[in-house]
Amino acid sequence: MVKNVEDNSVLKNEQTAMNAITIDCVIFGFDKGSLEVLLVQHGEGISKGKWGLPGGWIYKKESTDNAAHRLLNELTGLDNIYLEQLKAFGDPDRFPLRRVITIGYYALVKREDYNIKAGFTASDAKWYKINNIPDLIYDHNEILSYSLKHLQNRVRQAPLGFNLLPEKFTLLQLMHLYEEILGIEMDKSNFRRKILHMKLLVALDEKQQDVSHRAAKLYKFDPDIYKKLTEKGFNFEF
Repeated sequence: MVKNVEDNSVLKNEQTAMNAITIDCVIFGFDKGSLEVLLVQHGEGISKGKWGLPGGWIYKKESTDNAAHRLLNELTGLDNIYLEQLKAFGDPDRFPLRRVITIGYYALVKREDYNIKAGFTASDAKWYKINNIPDLIYDHNEILSYSLKHLQNRVRQAPLGFNLLPEKFTLLQLMHLYEEILGIEMDKSNFRRKILHMKLLVALDEKQQDVSHRAAKLYKFDPDIYKKLTEKGFNFEF
């Protein structure tokens, strides 16, 4: 009898714990010179009709990493994405009904590689420009802001763009990406000098096609140097 009581107590505590942990994902994309983030509109529950980051509850028998991938796929259709864990967000009042801690994840993706399709408890899913984000549910604006700051720190310490730019790109496209992430305006010649000095890019014997302006030279990342600098890191001042 004592054993059954203990088992029931353990089960109840485990269920209570599972109802107090969620996942939220910040997915960044880059399109036509603008940094964007993927948001979903809730189709049910207390936040019905409102926008937020893709996320939800963790199943009893799954890891947090597996939960993040499952939820992202169910809500937006995105699959096979490398998600990096950010941190836990645990303000006591972040969720209106009870104490809930959420684990934040983030990813960088090429928008053109994926078709977004809302599903599960989401009634809609779409990309929002980083400078045009609506009021999000709970503390999702805070989670997004933290993710952006994390991205801004990362861009100064490791190469960025491999997961956001097309395979072949111009220096101006790369500079616009950095400007969007950092929220600053850069000097074109200074950026060109510094980025080429890193030997990170491979100059191609190709130029832009079908453009109304003067066609610019195309580049691609050197995968070996990219990997080396990602692992080793650097201090890149713009």
